[in-house]
Amino acid sequence: MTTIVGVVKNGLAIIGADSQVTSNARPNNHPRMQKITDNNGYLIAGSGDSTPCDILQHIFNPPIPTAAEKKDLYKFMITEFVPAMRRVLADNDYKIDNSNPDGGFSMLFAYNGEIFQIDSDFSVLLNGEGIYGIGSGGNIAIGALASGKTVEEALELAAKNDIYTSGPFQVVKQSKKEIKSRYI
Repeated sequence: MTTIVGVVKNGLAIIGADSQVTSNARPNNHPRMQKITDNNGYLIAGSGDSTPCDILQHIFNPPIPTAAEKKDLYKFMITEFVPAMRRVLADNDYKIDNSNPDGGFSMLFAYNGEIFQIDSDFSVLLNGEGIYGIGSGGNIAIGALASGKTVEEALELAAKNDIYTSGPFQVVKQSKKEIKSRYI
């Protein structure tokens, strides 16, 4: 339960996240619990179960595409990235609980200025409008982004309307030309 948004525009990927983590209906905020991390050139942002988010952000060593694979990053994400992602989750004893309707995860991965959404079913999703939103406030933020609001404004609107979302907000940009991310 969180709000994470992503926008891809003009070779730039922008991901924004709130900072609230809710456990047993108690909100927790701490500056070390950032929902967006830079891992081997990938921006990784997660919502839902904390365990897969922690594994993918802090233990996972994501594969780097070759120059040829960069020409079709969508295919690379399906054929190389997702299998590596499945392995690291299994190696760290994470099992998806399909009996829990509130279980699972949604992740945004930015690489080379593109954003990919991967959920608990390991499908790789792209949005033709370049607008992404995951977590309990994701749909509110998507609506704000679609109406022309900035990432920050979308997060603020989600925080006003979703009890599981609150600031401060983290916004990270990554350009297509540089893999190194820039925190703002």
